[in-house]
Amino acid sequence: MDEGTCRARVAAARVGRLATVGVDLRPHIVPVTYAVHADELFIAVDQKPKSTTALKRLRNIAAHEQVAVLVDEYDEDWAHLWWVRVDGTAHVVPEHAAAVELLVAKYPQYEADPPQGPVIAIRVETWSGWSFS
Repeated sequence: MDEGTCRARVAAARVGRLATVGVDLRPHIVPVTYAVHADELFIAVDQKPKSTTALKRLRNIAAHEQVAVLVDEYDEDWAHLWWVRVDGTAHVVPEHAAAVELLVAKYPQYEADPPQGPVIAIRVETWSGWSFS
């Protein structure tokens, strides 16, 4: 799949999976909402209930900045299958108003209660993907 198609599919999709690695070198993967702008992908920590605010994904990024985000489409008709992997370098910023605006524009659920936690900003280095057809 070419880069333009990868970008378009990631931008249109609703959920991805963020993969990080901790100091113990064990992988950690969580579903995330995200927004894309140019060569950056943004994930915010929102107010949905979590067991802690000291999230493992944030600790992992502090330890190892290389991350991946996987976005995919599954269908019982396998002719519709595709996936895109975004590899990049992440850092956590306490606030990123422009990223939050992008997320609010993409997800109506955020209109009344925009994310208020830190933002993971991923500088995309590689777009790679596959589709059945």
